[in-house]
Amino acid sequence: MIKSLRFAFLTSLLIFPSVLFANFDYNANCLKAYKSIFELKLGNARAYIATEKKQRPNNAIIPLLENYIDYFTIITSESKADFDRLKGNKSSRLDQISDDDKSSPYYLYAQAEINLQWALIHGRFGEFFNAAMEIKRANSLLQENSKKFPNFPLNAKGLGLVNAVLGNLPDGALKSTLATFGIKGNLQNGLNMFDKLAESLASSSYEPFYEEVVFYYTYVLTDVAHSPSAYAKMMKYTERIADTSLLKSYLQSYVSIKTGHNEEAIQILAKKPEGGVYQPFPYLDYLEGVAHLNKLDLNAATYFNRFLQTNKGVNYIRDANMHLGWIALLKGDKAGYTAYANKALNSGYLYHDKDKQAKNEAAGVAPAIDLLKARLLYDGGYLNKALQVLDDKKTADYTSDRDKTEFNYRLGRIYDDLGRDDQALTAYQATINQGKNLKYYFAANAALQMGKVYEKKKNTAKAKEAFNTAISMKNHEFENSIESQAKAGLKRLSN
Repeated sequence: MIKSLRFAFLTSLLIFPSVLFANFDYNANCLKAYKSIFELKLGNARAYIATEKKQRPNNAIIPLLENYIDYFTIITSESKADFDRLKGNKSSRLDQISDDDKSSPYYLYAQAEINLQWALIHGRFGEFFNAAMEIKRANSLLQENSKKFPNFPLNAKGLGLVNAVLGNLPDGALKSTLATFGIKGNLQNGLNMFDKLAESLASSSYEPFYEEVVFYYTYVLTDVAHSPSAYAKMMKYTERIADTSLLKSYLQSYVSIKTGHNEEAIQILAKKPEGGVYQPFPYLDYLEGVAHLNKLDLNAATYFNRFLQTNKGVNYIRDANMHLGWIALLKGDKAGYTAYANKALNSGYLYHDKDKQAKNEAAGVAPAIDLLKARLLYDGGYLNKALQVLDDKKTADYTSDRDKTEFNYRLGRIYDDLGRDDQALTAYQATINQGKNLKYYFAANAALQMGKVYEKKKNTAKAKEAFNTAISMKNHEFENSIESQAKAGLKRLSN
């Protein structure tokens, strides 16, 4: 396929009297670097780029490739030190590109890509104004490039991402800043762009960019759209990616865990490619710990401890300690639980919702063992086992409002996924009645899930009522995410 892209490039040289894209040359060497980046072999990518710099120092694809390396360095390490060390590279790379061939479709595209990558990174570290400014610039560049080069397919990758993310953005600093610029998105339009691109790219001369499209499409399906087809589509589109790609292992395991395909996640992570050639990625140890604990395998502690020992990033530190606390609790070690809960309360950062939730949980009383087991088994997709844990229980068996609420919530989620809609709706309503004034996410998410059940049953009035109930609840965990999903539900129903 590299040959086919080179053939297309060489053909353009024969057609046009001048060398049209001379300074944006995605030649075989650059494509090898690009492929290495998306297998997370960043050292190999740096070597290919060094060779390209010697052979063609003016190739304007070089700063774009170098930015990809910075992007994945920060994404895999989640290190604030890496972020602070590398963020200064952005402006010099944009300067390099801005002096180059304005007649190339890569001219505006490359600048947009660099802005988008840094927008995602700045947002990750809570720098929402910077992220908003970069999204604004990227969107403007891509819109202009689409007018100049309407048949350049890679425009749809960035525009699909902008549309999807902005179309489902929760209320907050980033959304309000973008609103002042008049920038809005449309989630369904973004999904359609990605779907079309993923289907068509593999059989085109732009096939080398397929893996990047799948990377972003998977993120949008899973974390933005919360699509019920996320797992099936992810498996379909990642199938043709080489097993030598560590990014493939990440995508498949992450989505498998998020969608209750726990056994598949364990198998994928056990077979992931390893060795010094790959970028260190401690988060995969965290994922492996989650997958093993979801089936109540207490050896999961090995993976969480490894993550905490090797991790230099800012996310999942509190959450990993909370998981270690649960393992202690499941072993009957209450003192161990208290020690890890204190770490979850006091160690680490609060950028990520998972860490915010871990802090909240650590500040409260220890969870009831049966509710904890049901929660973990449900997350792993072991629905019948989760139901067995709660089968002989009733609300009155629990003393605290939190546990009463969680009991009904867990039942609702299990019944929902088993297709027992009427029982799910009853449990969800009990959750809302019991927990609507608590700081926990149970009641708000029960209302959201109730809306989805009614939407599936074509009961529009009840679905809207439930989604509005979810939106009306404030000051609880995961508020932004639940509210954005409820608003997306209302938008679907109004179409």
